[in-house]
Amino acid sequence: GGSVKRGKMPEGEKTSQRKQEEEQQQKEPAREGLIEFYSSYQELFQFFCSNTTIHGAIRLVCSKKNKMKTAFWSVLFFLTFGLMYWQFGILYREYFSYPVNLNLNLNSDRLTFPAVTLCTLNPYRYSAIRKKLDELDQITHQTLLDLYDYNMSLARSDWSTLSARKRSSRSLLHHVQRHPLRRQKRDNLVNLPENSPSVDKNDWKIGFVLCSENNKDCFHQAYSSGVDAVREWYSFHYINILAQMPDAKALDESDFENFIYACRFNEATCDKANYTHFHHPLYGNCYTFNDNSSSLWTSSLPGINNGLSLVVRTEQNDFIPLLSTVTGARVMVHDQNEPAFMDDGGFNVRPGIETSISMRKEMTVRLGGSYSDCTEDGSDVPVQNLYSSRYTEQVCIRSCFQLNMVERCGCAYYFYPLPTGAEYCDYTKHVAWGYCYYKLLAEFKADVLGCFHKCRKPCKMTEYQLSAGYSRWPSAVSEDWVFYMLSQQNKYNITSKRNGVAKVNIFFEEWNYKTNGESPAFTVVTLLSQLGNQWSLWFGSSVLSVMELAELILDFVAITFILALRWFRSRQQLSPPGPPPNSHDNTAFQDETRGLSAPHRFTVEAVVTMLPSYNSLEPRGPSRDGEVGHE
Repeated sequence: GGSVKRGKMPEGEKTSQRKQEEEQQQKEPAREGLIEFYSSYQELFQFFCSNTTIHGAIRLVCSKKNKMKTAFWSVLFFLTFGLMYWQFGILYREYFSYPVNLNLNLNSDRLTFPAVTLCTLNPYRYSAIRKKLDELDQITHQTLLDLYDYNMSLARSDWSTLSARKRSSRSLLHHVQRHPLRRQKRDNLVNLPENSPSVDKNDWKIGFVLCSENNKDCFHQAYSSGVDAVREWYSFHYINILAQMPDAKALDESDFENFIYACRFNEATCDKANYTHFHHPLYGNCYTFNDNSSSLWTSSLPGINNGLSLVVRTEQNDFIPLLSTVTGARVMVHDQNEPAFMDDGGFNVRPGIETSISMRKEMTVRLGGSYSDCTEDGSDVPVQNLYSSRYTEQVCIRSCFQLNMVERCGCAYYFYPLPTGAEYCDYTKHVAWGYCYYKLLAEFKADVLGCFHKCRKPCKMTEYQLSAGYSRWPSAVSEDWVFYMLSQQNKYNITSKRNGVAKVNIFFEEWNYKTNGESPAFTVVTLLSQLGNQWSLWFGSSVLSVMELAELILDFVAITFILALRWFRSRQQLSPPGPPPNSHDNTAFQDETRGLSAPHRFTVEAVVTMLPSYNSLEPRGPSRDGEVGHE
């Protein structure tokens, strides 16, 4: 029989065949994974700079063989980035400052006539408090006589009756003596004796003393003007007299016909349904026209003939001379459902003068929220509204002072509304309320109470810009028949006719009214537009370029995470945990086990050879590979 010997492939052929297989594998296309990351930061930045649409980035790669150019473009590139983000910071700061644009609009329409309040400037001697006022006048007369040697004449006073009343009741005198009106030397003359020839009466300050309840702390409420001091001192005691009357504010001794002789609006006569009445402690009887009634007045046309025209009596009948030192009337124009603060917005009308007041309406609408600290209706203001009207800044400020007055002094100031559960200050019940009030007033003016910060402006408000013109009324040639008609119709029998009447005209100057509105100056759309402008200015790129930069940042974070994970794993492999204490040394066994259990890497090679021809199968002697024979 014949035999076939298995030959061993020579080493040279095996090496060449292996090279051919590797070349064939390299020629095969590499498969792309779903998510692939760069192997290094250098590869990442090189790819970004070569393919991004951001201007200037390619110069960092193409000039890498020239280190000077690479450094120059690197500095320029990052400097440009810094300048751009500096501009971004300015834009963001401006956006979050919430600027506004002021919009001015002129509107033309029929206008609702505002409310008009007119006061007599004549504090009235109510019959309920007449006796105490007469007693106060007598005490004041004696005080002025002692201080200034002035003998004040008391009109309609019965000295014998006053003396008898003084003997029967000394309560008012006791409280006046507790708060006396006295003189005090000026600061630069304190060390001089009172009888010094260099001290003149004009070198004294006059005021009154206010002390705490236990008389441990007193201060001198001084005034540089003696007139102001006397009026303030008299007013202080006058308020105490009013506060002792529980229904003093409800007293209605008004005489509309004897104060307002004529009233016409839009060429139509006014009646009692067109006004409301209230009493002011200093300004006397006050009348408000067109105030929140069912049918508000509307001006059909602008001009003096289409407004409110009043003829008022300015004679001070049965007045209080120590409380009111002016004659005439006081007028204020305000919006409906707003209280008339005569001290703030009013002005006086002179007797014997026709005052023509032209108005221009002006509305202001502010943006709330982040754009300003205005309030819509005052519900978010931490101050209770004590007035029966809508919120205004002055309403809030006065309410704030009154609430602090009740909290600190235990009683309420008479000029402001009464909070629930409180009572008005009266030195028969609250001995030291005057001391507490003037101390609190000083803190209020210095904003220690915080009322000016708590009370915010309303987001929507209406104001009236006024301008006045004056002329003599009635004229010299017409005063005879005018006064005669007034005497026939209104029983006008005043001796000083010239100072006894005045005329007031209030009207719209034009139909146009101005609206001042606010709108956001920097919206989100504006911000994005400005950011895009800056990006295009510095890099000449678009939104997609921003996405490329975002992709660069994400890839950078991913590579950092992968490299950190590899470093952590390599650290674990380089430092295996040591053997536990008290264990046997079985290193040889572990090496043997590791050798048995460790997987071996096999290389499988497939060798394909052609079968030899039959004639080549000849015996060649013994072989270690074996032989095959035929029997």
